[in-house]
Amino acid sequence: MTQDEWLKFYLARRRAIERAAWAVVLIGSALANVITTNLDFRRAGLRVETWELLCWELSSAAMWLLIVPMIVRAADAKPLRWGLLRRHLPWHLLFALVASLVHVLGMVALRKLVYVTQGASYDFGNWPLELFYEGLKDVRSYAFVLLVVGAYRLVLWRWQGEASLLAEAPRALPGAEAGIGVGHRTATGVGAGSGTGTEDAEPATAAGPAAPESASRAEPMPEQPAADRPERLLVKKLGKEFLLPVDEIEWVQACGNYVNLHRQRHDYPLRSSLGAFEQRLDPASFVRVHRSYLVRLSLIETIEPTEAGDAHLRLRDGSQVPCSRTYLERLRQRLV
Repeated sequence: MTQDEWLKFYLARRRAIERAAWAVVLIGSALANVITTNLDFRRAGLRVETWELLCWELSSAAMWLLIVPMIVRAADAKPLRWGLLRRHLPWHLLFALVASLVHVLGMVALRKLVYVTQGASYDFGNWPLELFYEGLKDVRSYAFVLLVVGAYRLVLWRWQGEASLLAEAPRALPGAEAGIGVGHRTATGVGAGSGTGTEDAEPATAAGPAAPESASRAEPMPEQPAADRPERLLVKKLGKEFLLPVDEIEWVQACGNYVNLHRQRHDYPLRSSLGAFEQRLDPASFVRVHRSYLVRLSLIETIEPTEAGDAHLRLRDGSQVPCSRTYLERLRQRLV
């Protein structure tokens, strides 16, 4: 398989692979700790049952499997970028302490449950001292998870590519390139109507003159007249640059300092706020359905109300997008 075929294969199964990878890392680390702890006990002339070692380590790993997704959400909600460090770092310290408390309470509960099944009792020890000890370890583990997630996303986004407005491109494209469709949080110039996800990109000379790099930062943009609305977006992927037609965007989702542009079951990240990017789109084509979502009006197939008063929008390709009650009536009026 080609590199792009591997990427498409990976992104179609990304969530399952990510969960499996964390499970392998945490369970593998737990088993390694069981072996080393057992050796330490033997050297000290102490006896401990193997099931106890497994209980101690696997209970901790199980709790971290539950906590890691929460850390990922915290990283999205309070990104640790240079200009935001002073504001967001205290929040992450608080999140780390909460994660440690959840880890310890869940871990002790699991251990007590296992010990009961073995006809024994589990004593965590001096709670204040043990909480402090576990807290020190868990804060480091929290920071390690943040670093791993950040590095992983950097590599993945580099592999997938990232979109930007043509006016914000750092330089003009040297010529036409072939765009290959990619997956989650990507931005590759994929032509419409191709089931394979490959098309020829448009000539790069349409990019025009370059703008300063600082222009790519997510800042509020004034409402654009029709003549100034972009027809294509610049996509950079592994040293190559492609063009993505705006007419092929199906829906848009806010994600931190980025918006994900959904096209043919793939997401392409663009650094912008949702409100700012909405001003760049044709209001006759896109409608706001949620504080975090914009949808192409012509692709909405059905509205499925929920008991809470909100709704789910079913699109032509089978995708489902949430619609909050705040925007539901307005959407119904647009569809009439």
